[in-house]
Amino acid sequence: MREAMFWSPLEGGQVRCELCRFHCVIGVGHRGRCRVRENRDGVLYSLNDGLAIAAHIDPIEKKPLFHVLPGSRSYSIATVGCNFRCRHCQNASISQLESAHAAVRGDSLPPKQVVGLALSAACQSISYTYTEPTVFYEYMYETARLARQEGLLNVMVSNGYMAEEPLRHLAPYLDGANIDLKGFSESFYREVCGAQLAPVLDSLKLFKELGIWLEVTTLVIPGYNDDEEQLGGIARFIAEQLDVETPWHVTAFYPTYRLTNVPPTPVESLVRARNLGEKAGLNYIYLGNVASGRGEDTRCRQCGKTLIERHGFQVARNRLYHGTCPGCGTPLSGVRLDDGGIN
Repeated sequence: MREAMFWSPLEGGQVRCELCRFHCVIGVGHRGRCRVRENRDGVLYSLNDGLAIAAHIDPIEKKPLFHVLPGSRSYSIATVGCNFRCRHCQNASISQLESAHAAVRGDSLPPKQVVGLALSAACQSISYTYTEPTVFYEYMYETARLARQEGLLNVMVSNGYMAEEPLRHLAPYLDGANIDLKGFSESFYREVCGAQLAPVLDSLKLFKELGIWLEVTTLVIPGYNDDEEQLGGIARFIAEQLDVETPWHVTAFYPTYRLTNVPPTPVESLVRARNLGEKAGLNYIYLGNVASGRGEDTRCRQCGKTLIERHGFQVARNRLYHGTCPGCGTPLSGVRLDDGGIN
């Protein structure tokens, strides 16, 4: 436990948490929406600092980040807690605490040890993932600073609800992010995620403004966000407000948590999303969680040559030549594209 960053005192011992875009007002003895930041006698504390609930070595493609160190390994950590209430959460057992006063679980894994483990495992980056990294901000920030000193990249997988000031504070140490754009209607975000759409869109634009490499993921859920209006809206937003070079991962849903009555996503829905993305002008659209006929390969936006072949989360072949297409010389957008993978 440590005093939290980004909060302000209010009258009567209350505090306002200024870490995420919910800006929770928290009374003495209570916690915010994330259930891991608590007001103790008028001071806000982070209860999950340095307490890892998960620590694994993953292919960076699992995040998914396809244009950052392709083929490399990333040391991946998380604590308990999340500020969303997604009905389809795949990691609900660690992201959703049972009650507002549940014990905060986890094993002590200080930032210096995280960096040491990453280096000893020949990882080239540290990923803040699995749950919502925003709610373990202090842990992520201190680890990221140490990682940068050792030449490791830092990437996060997030719901995109971090407030502006904390994101600007973290940005000098953050190399890439995959942000979930879960749907494209306020009703979807309200009913399925317990949040709002507009703050996520603002956050995505801020990531772009700050120069953090950005990839976007949409889990396509039948009957919820698989209509042309939402998928087309997401594609146009990425193309017009971010960049046509921003990769869009459209992935298949499987019944889980509180959406067990919804069928898996048919491949046809992902193909339709890809078509809408291509119509909007996006250069890199990936189909995930399905055997999709090479839907996860990276192709040159100019000549169409396959640059990176993937099977699941593994890079089978990387044909990039100093980050460019070996056929026509067109550069591939991304981060340290020469450092990972196999040729």
